[in-house]
Amino acid sequence: VASSQTLHTPMYFFLCHFSFLEIGYTSNIMPRLLQSFLEGREAISLVSCLVQFYMFASLAAVECLLLSAMSYDRYLAICHPLRYPALMSTWLCGCLAAGAWVSGFSFSAFTLALAAPLTLCPGSREIDHYFCDFAPVVGLFCGDVRIMWGAGVSISGFLTLVPFLLIVASYAFILRTVLQIPSGHGRQKAFSTCSSHLSVVGVYYGTLIVVYVAPTDHMAPMLRKAFSVLYTVFTPMVNPIIYSLKNQEVKGALHRFWGQ
Repeated sequence: VASSQTLHTPMYFFLCHFSFLEIGYTSNIMPRLLQSFLEGREAISLVSCLVQFYMFASLAAVECLLLSAMSYDRYLAICHPLRYPALMSTWLCGCLAAGAWVSGFSFSAFTLALAAPLTLCPGSREIDHYFCDFAPVVGLFCGDVRIMWGAGVSISGFLTLVPFLLIVASYAFILRTVLQIPSGHGRQKAFSTCSSHLSVVGVYYGTLIVVYVAPTDHMAPMLRKAFSVLYTVFTPMVNPIIYSLKNQEVKGALHRFWGQ
């Protein structure tokens, strides 16, 4: 993106942030998981577990907010094309990206701070998960964990549902505008600019809502872990394919870059 002038647009600005986010997202979970597989050491220190939970929760929240910012960018590009350069300015892009990062890490820090007055439960301290997720971490503590549990559920619900509703509203306006385009080629071109984003949103938000927002008291632990694999492993694995290898602009920029 930095080497190609044609990719100096708000969408690719957000994709750069998205790429850095998913590098941190997968680096937070996968190396420790692979170490457990290869060496058979499944123990993790409390500090490492809490840091992993904090980084995971923060980056997941940032991803939700970035996806909503990207949907707003698509809304302005399709519904207000003539005013798009003025509306989606460099200053606004920076504010949206900075707001996503600061909000994600701040909300997660608040949730983690609620564990400070709690004490670890004696006896067995096993985590029935492949990483330090919210529910397993809360299960490590004794005492009145209702405040931490309620705050965590409320914050995760807010950071998941509100951006999701913004995305739905953006695409509702996009759909209305696209259907008013007279030519079939024009409608297809407009939809193609949103297809990558929509596919990522569908997989990521679908699993997040099932695991963290929908009632999961009666869900089997193995099923909950299977859904978690989708957004911690599968989605970051396919995102580079969706956004890069199937993107004609990126492929054109790569050909020009390699041809230099």
